[in-house]
Amino acid sequence: MRNNATKPEQMLWQQLRQKKLGHKFSRQMPIGPYFADFLCRERKLIIELDGDSHDHTVSYDARRDAYCASQGYQILRFSNRDVMENLEGVVSHIKTTLAQAHPRPLPPAGGEQVE
Repeated sequence: MRNNATKPEQMLWQQLRQKKLGHKFSRQMPIGPYFADFLCRERKLIIELDGDSHDHTVSYDARRDAYCASQGYQILRFSNRDVMENLEGVVSHIKTTLAQAHPRPLPPAGGEQVE
């Protein structure tokens, strides 16, 4: 899948790669039985791009989104058209989301209660 990236995926990847937004993103990463187009594990953020065929996969996407959300991930969804026509706006939205995203804190070591 990485080798067959669409033009919008290539454009967005150029903005996300090499920690350009201050966080590491990976492409086509597994999350349970599903794959995320772009994933920032540190912020538990998934970015999905929807192409023309998205209308035919709505129920599949809903199941995948529900599973990923149950694992604590936030999902941002953009259309290929959004990326092609407004890449700056898409990147700005991702930056804002990253700034607001907080990974779930780990429980205290040894199981002691925090007061």
